[in-house]
Amino acid sequence: MIRKSITFKILIWCIGSLVLCFAGFAIVAAIRIHRAESFISEYVTMQRDDAVQAYRNGGAAGLTRHIQRLQSYLPGHYYLADVRGNDVSGGRSLNDLLARVGRRPGSGQDYVVASSPDTGGYRFIILAPQESLWDFLPFYVLVLVAVGLLGWLLAVNIASPLRRMAQVVDQFGRGDLSARIQSRRRDEIGGVARAFDQMAERIEILLTAERRLLQDIAHELRTPLTRIGFAAALAVTAEDREVAEQTLTKEIARLSELVNGLLQVTRAEGDRAALDLKEISLRDLLADIVGDCQLEARQRGCEILLACGMGPAVKGNYELMRRAVENVLRNAVRYAPEGTPVEVKLDYELDATRISIRDFGPGVPEEALAKLFQPFFRVDASRDAATGGSGLGLSIAERAISLHCGSIGARNAGPGLLVTISLPTSECVRN
Repeated sequence: MIRKSITFKILIWCIGSLVLCFAGFAIVAAIRIHRAESFISEYVTMQRDDAVQAYRNGGAAGLTRHIQRLQSYLPGHYYLADVRGNDVSGGRSLNDLLARVGRRPGSGQDYVVASSPDTGGYRFIILAPQESLWDFLPFYVLVLVAVGLLGWLLAVNIASPLRRMAQVVDQFGRGDLSARIQSRRRDEIGGVARAFDQMAERIEILLTAERRLLQDIAHELRTPLTRIGFAAALAVTAEDREVAEQTLTKEIARLSELVNGLLQVTRAEGDRAALDLKEISLRDLLADIVGDCQLEARQRGCEILLACGMGPAVKGNYELMRRAVENVLRNAVRYAPEGTPVEVKLDYELDATRISIRDFGPGVPEEALAKLFQPFFRVDASRDAATGGSGLGLSIAERAISLHCGSIGARNAGPGLLVTISLPTSECVRN
């Protein structure tokens, strides 16, 4: 597995590149040295002529001074040999050095360079310190370690975010839609990470909307399907089948409108242009909703009281607005004590229109008010299960009102719960 790791591959590539650089350097150096041989030959010939001139003018002492001055500029060992190969200034034989000219020096030996003899047979000899490959080995090892370390850091810098991305992608693929990379890098890897986060955000929104739509449909279809079942049974058994058939047709039409409305809420949350906005008379809307809910209220032993005057129309989607208000009103009827009214009021103000729905029940705990419009939140799970609620009605209402740039809130009225829906008088504008 380690050979498949990108860290290992980058490290090998760095070290391999360094080795190739060393090999290229050695080849180039060899070529340069070969080309420099003619220059070295001319340089040694020039030094020979200068040394011979110093010897002829000042004898052995003059030659010694010349060599000392040369050593002060270019450290090394310099000799002037006569025709017999003896050192002119010292008298010792230099034939062993002359025999090494042109040869590769052995271990610990200096490199020997000698000029060709002049007309007098004099030759100039230079002993230059020879550094072997082993002398440079510590330097090579240091460079290799440094490059390896830098290559490893580079590999980690690249591989770590890739591993993080792989983990998040796997986590997201397993169903954790909240998984995000959240990279702060400004390079291409950071760009890929941010693109994934944006994609994941869109997918989460789409999947959440889809799940919410299914939940809403399951919640909202229960009541109309029950009414359709009663109407169908009535159509079979009732003497006046025409009335039963009209009721059945009305409930089927309402069910169709409901499904279309739920689809429209979900679609509008992603694209507000999908909303079909028209002028709506809230007075007529409330009268229609109260009329539909009045029978259910009387069966529970309470009465719905509607108080509203004439006022300006608002811009909105009729079905979505109806579903929102009806959900709130049916919720109030569900928990209104027997013999108490449910008050529905419509107030017109300068910049907004407010719908107030109040029951005279026990209300809700103060700490639960902020959660009242959350999906599936139920103040009393056992009581809500007994009444058939699933905790989605107020959530759907909040979503529908929000699409109209309005707001919905609840507070305890002592006794009872007061829900207020506020809608802007001017046309809603939202990006």
